[in-house]
Amino acid sequence: MSRCPGPSQVQHLMMTLSCLLHRKAPQVFLQKFFPRELHILSMLRHPNIIHTYEVFENMQEKVYIVMELAPHDLLDFIKKRQHLSDEVAKRIFKQMCLALNYCHDLNIAHRDLKCENVLLDKDFNVKLCDFGFSRQCDTDAVGNIKYSKTFCGSKEYAAPEVTQGIPYDPKMSDAWSMGVVLFIMVCGFMPYNGSKPKTMLRLQKDHRVNFPKTFAIPKGSKDLILKLLHPCAVRRPTIEDILRHWWVSNDLTSRKPDEGSSTSASAPKTDGQDDAETADGQDQSQK
Repeated sequence: MSRCPGPSQVQHLMMTLSCLLHRKAPQVFLQKFFPRELHILSMLRHPNIIHTYEVFENMQEKVYIVMELAPHDLLDFIKKRQHLSDEVAKRIFKQMCLALNYCHDLNIAHRDLKCENVLLDKDFNVKLCDFGFSRQCDTDAVGNIKYSKTFCGSKEYAAPEVTQGIPYDPKMSDAWSMGVVLFIMVCGFMPYNGSKPKTMLRLQKDHRVNFPKTFAIPKGSKDLILKLLHPCAVRRPTIEDILRHWWVSNDLTSRKPDEGSSTSASAPKTDGQDDAETADGQDQSQK
């Protein structure tokens, strides 16, 4: 892992310090997830992934992680604007895809993608963070990824195969979570209500996605959301497929968002139950 810059360089860098106290952390985290996270962080060097400068431990069994500073997170960024314009959502989503594609090329799955784990720097560039549940995927003799069995992340962002406890392809579960994040960016609320897990799972397995009626969701982002939130993992696009999708590849997203700007549309309802739609475009709201 790279070392922290010397004193003469520190004034030119914006850094943050995280502290972990050994005796208060769960043993499974200390023995399994934390060492894995540190190993993976040491491998990652990408402009859209938070940079770790140094990790060190003191005599009081405290572990300190010196990281790049990113002052915003995506969830707060969305809340201040109710929902994001198509242009801003595309800019952020594409940077997320570039970061995740880099990870997947290294056979690393994040497994905890959510708005809170997408930080934004002072120029509102994406800095993907929190690799606590990430893992380097094992492959079989012919190169196929071995499935994961561990439930990871937040249930509202988790793919249906993950919440059901079915062995899953971690890269395809990442793709589902990307669909949830994109939905939240353009709609302003969660696509599924995690407090009602049975209803949530039924809607997911029926491929029902509830878009707002109070304002229109652009065709490109809606098409990609429906593809990513497919209940059958093998039918979801890979991150490479997403980057080739016409909505993402039509790169008109050079303008960075303004810190205080908001969308002009009205805020959507928070229950997310306005307009149920499936991949073929059929209205399902009466089912």
